[in-house]
Amino acid sequence: MKTKNISIRDANQRDIPTIMELIHLKAEFDGCPESVEATPQKLKIDLFGEKPLAFVLLAEVDGDAIGLVTYHFIYSTFLAKPGIWLDDLYVKVEHRSHRVGEALMLHLRQIGQEKGCGRIDWTVAVSNERGIKFYEKIGAKIINKVKLCRLDGQALSK
Repeated sequence: MKTKNISIRDANQRDIPTIMELIHLKAEFDGCPESVEATPQKLKIDLFGEKPLAFVLLAEVDGDAIGLVTYHFIYSTFLAKPGIWLDDLYVKVEHRSHRVGEALMLHLRQIGQEKGCGRIDWTVAVSNERGIKFYEKIGAKIINKVKLCRLDGQALSK
């Protein structure tokens, strides 16, 4: 299947069911479908409320959503510039290897340039060899000197 006419756009509140579907597909891909706690009501507030906490780009072909990027802004004290944290990048299986991921990343780069960002950061699973090759192909540096740290659940509430 050849993907044609890819368009990238900012998601809006009417897209919440599509965003939920893509979040669940991403969680399945990551091997943790049980970890999704997002609800349409929560996304409505967090993504489209008065002070959005994150943003979503949708990739579409002929009006059908085939992928997404979720991101939020961060700040680097080292650079003294804003940056972007890419939280999720997901493309439906049947549309992979058709430049959808590239189109999403190009659009995210443009947002970063418009906002004066110094960098875009994200993580990739060490087992995701295809993803790592894709990121290297688009010019990303894979940094192995750091490890992701997380406080959540009980550790966060202590």
